[in-house]
Amino acid sequence: MTADNGALSPAGTGVIHDLGYRHYDGPRLGRAGIIRALCWHSLRSAFGIGRGAKAKIVPILMFALMCLPAVVNAVAVARAPGHVRIVDYDTYLYRLRSLVMLIFVAAQAPELVSRDLRSHVLPLYLSRPVRRLDYPLAKLAAFTAACLLVLEIPLIVLYLGTIVSAGGGSAVWAETRALIPGMLVAALWAVLLAAIGLVLASLTGRRAYATGVIAIYLFLTWTLSSILVGIAQEGPFKQAAGPPLGARLGGLISPFTVLDGVRQWLGGTSPGPIPPPGSVGYLYGVMFLVLLAASLAGLAARYRRVGAA
Repeated sequence: MTADNGALSPAGTGVIHDLGYRHYDGPRLGRAGIIRALCWHSLRSAFGIGRGAKAKIVPILMFALMCLPAVVNAVAVARAPGHVRIVDYDTYLYRLRSLVMLIFVAAQAPELVSRDLRSHVLPLYLSRPVRRLDYPLAKLAAFTAACLLVLEIPLIVLYLGTIVSAGGGSAVWAETRALIPGMLVAALWAVLLAAIGLVLASLTGRRAYATGVIAIYLFLTWTLSSILVGIAQEGPFKQAAGPPLGARLGGLISPFTVLDGVRQWLGGTSPGPIPPPGSVGYLYGVMFLVLLAASLAGLAARYRRVGAA
């Protein structure tokens, strides 16, 4: 039957009103298009793009702080051509890098996942042609890319500022060979810290709690590792022949020192926060894989449970 105002009224089933909305006749992008859109939106959110000014303060400030050593190097080179590079590519002022990434990951990882958990919008995502693990994988890809930008762009600025005064093609090539390992090390930082940050942030829908959990975990493990290494080097276990075993193993506690242990194990020679691991360097590689695998497994388990709820 036809009701008034163009509404269709099948007998005994109520009324369906045609409100005149225009139908979508464009292409259906499907699962791949949804994942790309989710990645792009999440990457923008990691830097506060599309949100208010307050959301941009932390990421912009941390990015500027990370670029500061590279800018100082460029200024020094501009004033004194032939100036030696003052920052290493692979460590890039380790303590500054660790502090900046601690704040960035703790502040921005909850921005990507905690808000959706608190708003209970996961069923809306899963009502589309996406799988349950597509959501966390898209978030992980986006946040890894955000961490890469924060870590890699300062290295590129440092490189460009250094080669300005390079004495020739051989000097430029030497800087390029030093840059490539540094960028690979930064990629390891981005992958591991993004995975750890997201799995901890996904534990709660309250952003403040998630930020606290991430910051406490990263800071406490970093501090504890530094204390253990210091005690082993300066205490009764100190050895004249080289760093004691306790100092070489003390870095296995913190993600930051694990990353530096992997750097040294893979051939990095710049001084780091832990002594050269030597024969136990492979343990840092194993711990890196354990932390990464545990984070990815925890993230997958968390969203399987959320998606099934």
